[in-house]
Amino acid sequence: MFSPHPDRKLINAIHAYQRHRADRGPLGRLLCLWGKLRHAFWSAITASDIHRDATIAATVSFPHLTGVVIHKDAVIEDNCMIMQQVTLGQTADSGAPFVAKGAYIGAGAKVLGQVRIGRNAQIGANAVVLHDVPDDATAVGVPARLVQKEQRSTNV
Repeated sequence: MFSPHPDRKLINAIHAYQRHRADRGPLGRLLCLWGKLRHAFWSAITASDIHRDATIAATVSFPHLTGVVIHKDAVIEDNCMIMQQVTLGQTADSGAPFVAKGAYIGAGAKVLGQVRIGRNAQIGANAVVLHDVPDDATAVGVPARLVQKEQRSTNV
């Protein structure tokens, strides 16, 4: 599928590499190398550092890929949106983030360590997340804390 968007091209290159990395035949090695070259090219074009071994669903959206850093062991499920300057990395301890379906991670946020971002969770811009965020929750601040959604009054 052709896509003019650099984020799609980078993710497609990562998926192509991952499809062929275990194939030891000549064609598999060539296709794996082609995936590596495409990954390097699109990483430079987008100024991002997404490891080619990271697990990223095809439906993840990166509207502004610049400055995004993703650890090799990170997992991002379907329909997530990752904004610019986001880091999904590890701390001094081992482990990388797991981002569940439908999560949103705002610009400049850092999600560090073996943490789970729940389904449809939202991480505010520039938040630093060091602990799990439950499904449907919102985390903001440094360090990130959970916030309640405002209760809207039904009175007129």
